[in-house]
Amino acid sequence: MVRSSSATEFRQHTGLGLNTMFIATLIVSIFLAVALSVSAFGKLSKNPQIVSTIEGVGVPTDRIPWLAYAEILGAVGLVVGLFVWPVGVAAAIGVILYFVGAVIAHLRVDDAKGTGPSAFLTLVAVAALVLRLLSI
Repeated sequence: MVRSSSATEFRQHTGLGLNTMFIATLIVSIFLAVALSVSAFGKLSKNPQIVSTIEGVGVPTDRIPWLAYAEILGAVGLVVGLFVWPVGVAAAIGVILYFVGAVIAHLRVDDAKGTGPSAFLTLVAVAALVLRLLSI
């Protein structure tokens, strides 16, 4: 397996071993996968609060299940990615793009206060990506 020299140098410089990085990756990835799953369940169960929020940013009701499917795929990819790192990297990138799109959708309709959860999960997804790359 080829390791990034910068990732190796980071672990040597900080004293953090591969196991510590992988444990951090595991925690962040599982947290994000659970958050994605809960969000997908809310969309698929047609939770009125979630549906009204999504409709408020201009997403048609018939497209909401597709957002849930994307979240489920992201969650599955993050978990599989704990065992197959390229899948985890791809899933984290997909989740980042998904939530950046959500932030943009909220800002487009002047719903700045609605960007909080999406922005937070964007940052968690970035952390999952960085940690996954450092634990290769």
